[in-house]
Amino acid sequence: MTYTGDVQVGGPADLRELPALTIAKLAVGPFDNNAYLVRCTETGDGALIDAAAEPDRLLELIGDLPISKIITTHQHGDHWQALEAVAAATGVSVIAHPLDAPGLPVPVDLKVGHGDGITVGVVSLEVIHLRGHTPGSIALYYPGHLFTGDSLFPGGVGNTNKDPERFAQLFADVSERIFDRLPDDTWVYPGHGRDTTLGAERPSLPEWRERGW
Repeated sequence: MTYTGDVQVGGPADLRELPALTIAKLAVGPFDNNAYLVRCTETGDGALIDAAAEPDRLLELIGDLPISKIITTHQHGDHWQALEAVAAATGVSVIAHPLDAPGLPVPVDLKVGHGDGITVGVVSLEVIHLRGHTPGSIALYYPGHLFTGDSLFPGGVGNTNKDPERFAQLFADVSERIFDRLPDDTWVYPGHGRDTTLGAERPSLPEWRERGW
């Protein structure tokens, strides 16, 4: 089966198999959040991105192979409802940006900033700090693949509550730190809903800037 990223709450995960990494996408919870399990193919080590909801389903997704960390993209509650339970069940490190760490329900073991790397087995995920949706929102980049939390979706950047300063900051970060340096074929895995690519979204950047959201 070819990966599409089209998942539904209550339905199965969609699995993408890359040479060095597998990516499993699962939709969970009342806000239709996406949780992602990335796993190094060489070592079997894994990381969960956003323990958003439904801890039993997330633990089932993890299965018998270990993970070493849970990465939270930002502090909004719909992205960490299962964090405490999954962290307790797995005993793994919790990772977040220091500006959003105080908003999480468990202590953060590793605080990461822009340009840091998070290792999953022999694979590294680059941390990209995207300010505006929350102060400490992060995206995670593996060549060709970008996990954006709630900072970038098909059709626009994340919600900035109609605050022009927050929108300007988020738009600038997304433009400079993502679109200006990453290629069009980069696949985007957002915090809710369907996936997209940078190439599909790039022509709309002037429209996003003009409309202010």
